[in-house]
Amino acid sequence: GGHFVNSVTDLVQWGLRGASVPRKRALAFRVGAIVAFLAVWTLASGLVVLFKLFNPIFLAGPWLVLGKVVQLLLDGQLWGHIAATLERVVVGFSTGAVLALALGLPAGHFRTVRNLLEPVVEILRPIPPLAMLPLFIVWVGIGETSKITFITYATFFPMFLTTVHAVQQVDPLLLRAASSLGARRTQLFFRVVLPAALPEILTGIRLGVALSFFVIVISEFIGAEQGLGYLINDGRNFFLVPQMLGAAIVLGLLGYCGNALVVLLERRWLRWEHPPSS
Repeated sequence: GGHFVNSVTDLVQWGLRGASVPRKRALAFRVGAIVAFLAVWTLASGLVVLFKLFNPIFLAGPWLVLGKVVQLLLDGQLWGHIAATLERVVVGFSTGAVLALALGLPAGHFRTVRNLLEPVVEILRPIPPLAMLPLFIVWVGIGETSKITFITYATFFPMFLTTVHAVQQVDPLLLRAASSLGARRTQLFFRVVLPAALPEILTGIRLGVALSFFVIVISEFIGAEQGLGYLINDGRNFFLVPQMLGAAIVLGLLGYCGNALVVLLERRWLRWEHPPSS
């Protein structure tokens, strides 16, 4: 009996160690990719200086950029710009997500709602957000409202379309099984349709998060006095390349953190798709 218990314990421990190997390997690949990128960047900037290929100011090295970011952090300037950008992104993305879910869920579930909304969405969707920004400025002014509206417009369409498609792709067998067990219409929607559609809805939300950080820079180029986009535009006007690259990298890190937050929520809400042993 003791030998059997020891064998089982050893097998479990071996399995846990085996399960952690892919995670460690994935982490090593991620860190290695970042180190390789920094090495190539350093080499490229060094070759420009060594062989005088062009003015070195056009390609600042990573350590110069990092030094500029640290300087802005110590001066306290960067925190205000980050806060301004995050506030616009959070409000604009949240508004777009609420609208996309509020319209996309009934549009995917009810054909009548879908027939009413789809023509309008398909007419507006091909219009680039950049083409709408001047109109938003004319309509609501050059302040915060136009920037938030711009982000809302850009993020709404991918989240709306993925929500509609997710609801439409719910297995009819699940609906029939729940109906046969006596589920009412509201129970059917919230306990069957919504959980089944949630994985694809979260994919649309990830797209919306990425898009919100993508378009915020454009909106902060016009009439902004704070924000990472303002820092990039200010660096362009005065040819401060380290500031431009530093603000862009900070923006990328914020976008990465936003995506990681959605992935964390996805793993928590969709535990059946991410078993602990994987």
